[in-house]
Amino acid sequence: MRIGALARAAGVKLSTLRFYERRKLLVPLARSESGQRLYGPDAAIRVRFIRRAQELGFTLRELAAVLALSDRRGAPTREVARFAEAKVEAIDARIDDLRRMRRAITTLMVEGFCAPDTVCPIQASLGASGPVAARKPRVPTPASVRSPRRRSTAVGS
Repeated sequence: MRIGALARAAGVKLSTLRFYERRKLLVPLARSESGQRLYGPDAAIRVRFIRRAQELGFTLRELAAVLALSDRRGAPTREVARFAEAKVEAIDARIDDLRRMRRAITTLMVEGFCAPDTVCPIQASLGASGPVAARKPRVPTPASVRSPRRRSTAVGS
């Protein structure tokens, strides 16, 4: 398939495909007699994979390593193994965050909106330093409690 057909099939712009080609993430199978890039039937899957992985937080460098492994162009090195382990840990941490967020949203759906004197569980789900057990009431500090402003009673001021 030609580059235009691949762009339509993958839902990206031509410039995106050319960029991926420059970064060696996408390689045309051949060129036509007129010099047009020709791609195989799996190219659209590869491009959609790249786009989706980027949305999930993978860098292009990380994607190049993953694609090199999946293409079996090289034996896994220690560096690639460390990258893979670190990425799995990051994915697990993100899954934990998403689960906390899901629980918080589900709780709000069941219990209703947050009370003014509590920390909203959605914010607490990702804003806390660790797993969130329950809502904690906010305690006003002296600086946050303001007395009403007094108006000047002087005439003509």
